[in-house]
Formats: sequence, structure tokens, C-alpha cells
Amino acid sequence: MASTEPKHEHREEEEEATGADDEDTGAQVAPIVQLEEVAVSTGEENENPIIDLKAKLYRFDKDGKQWKERGAGTLKLLKHKETGKVRLVMRQSKTLKICANHLVLPTMTVQEHAGNEKSCVWHAPDFADGELKNELFCIRFASIENCKSFMEMFQEVAESQKKQESEDGSTAAGLLEKLSVEDKNSEDKSDRKAEEKTKEGDVKEEKAEDKTKEGDGKEEKAEDQDAEKKDESASA
Repeated sequence: MASTEPKHEHREEEEEATGADDEDTGAQVAPIVQLEEVAVSTGEENENPIIDLKAKLYRFDKDGKQWKERGAGTLKLLKHKETGKVRLVMRQSKTLKICANHLVLPTMTVQEHAGNEKSCVWHAPDFADGELKNELFCIRFASIENCKSFMEMFQEVAESQKKQESEDGSTAAGLLEKLSVEDKNSEDKSDRKAEEKTKEGDVKEEKAEDKTKEGDGKEEKAEDQDAEKKDESASA
């Protein structure tokens, strides 16, 4: 009967060799390429989110006359910190590709999708593909509550944009009126300056005439004096 001891010894030698190979030598390998941290801009730095919900977006294909999925991800309504304008932005969850990007305008309305309380529809001039396209959107949320929250906020934003446009119009009208008043005042000042210059010119002409008359008077006096001297000479 053959002995198994050599094989056992051989196995131990292999394990020792493997252990020696795995032993930490303390050597450090520097990375070949140093990667620097890069700041990524989302374009949302100057905006505040007023709603942030998960949903799935569709758009209506006019040619095929059917709904086509645009993507599932995060839907946001973002309000600009300076202008107060609000836009709707939606990005796909994995790729972060933009599938909806448009301003919420005062003329826009959102309606519940027929037969589905978790979905709603609206029209918008969208810029997701890099050019303005009039799209009919349909969005589906995970719950009825999320859908209602979105619809209420959407309509509230549209109403607020109406008020803002009205305020902007009033402000613009006020500025125009102010400019008109300033222009009128400027014209009045110009007219007054022109009148004053005309009066100054008239005064200067009068002074010049007075000087001319004064000069004529002196000449007459000089002539009279000469005549008197001649008469005195003749008498003598």
C-alpha cells in the first residue's frame, strides 16, 4: 500500500510557498496617473428647488400618434434666486440625461390624465434636446398624493408668474413715465437756457448800441469843440 506522506509534504511546501508570495513586503506602488477632483456644474447653482419628486415622463409622438417614454428620474421645479423665474427640469436617474427642461409660463395649465389619478398632462415649449419644441407631456408618479402635489404647485407657480409679469409691466410703465418726465424737464431746461441766451444776446446788443451811441456823442462833442476853437481863432 503506497504511502500518502510525500503528497502531504508536497502540499505543505506549496502552502508555504504561497504564503511567502502573499507576504506584505511593505513596498508601495505609486499610481501612474494622478486624477484631480473636478467641480461639476449642473446649471442649478443659482436656483432653489421648490419641489423634488420621483416620476416617469412620457411625450406624445405626433407622427406615431402614441406616447413614448422619455425616462424615469427626478422631477424638479427650480426658482431662480434673482429673476424669480421657475423652470421644470427632469433628469434620468442613471445617466442624468435631461428629458424635460422648460420655463413654467403664466399661460400653462396642467390636467389630470383621463383614467389615471397618478398621472397628469400639459403642453410646453421644451428645450431638453437643445432646441425649442412644442411638446405634450404626460408624467406618472408613484402615488396620487405626489401627483396632486405636483399639479397644485405647477398651477401656483403659473399664477405667481402672472402676478410677476403684471408687476414687471407696472414697473416698466413707471420707468417709462419717469423717463418721459425727465425728458420733458430736460426739454424745459433747454428751452429756458435758450431763452436766457437770447436775452443775454439782446442785452449784449443793447450794450453795443449804447457804446456806439456813446462813441457818436463823443465824436459830436469833439467836432463842436473844434468848431468853437475855429470860431475863437477867427474872432481873434
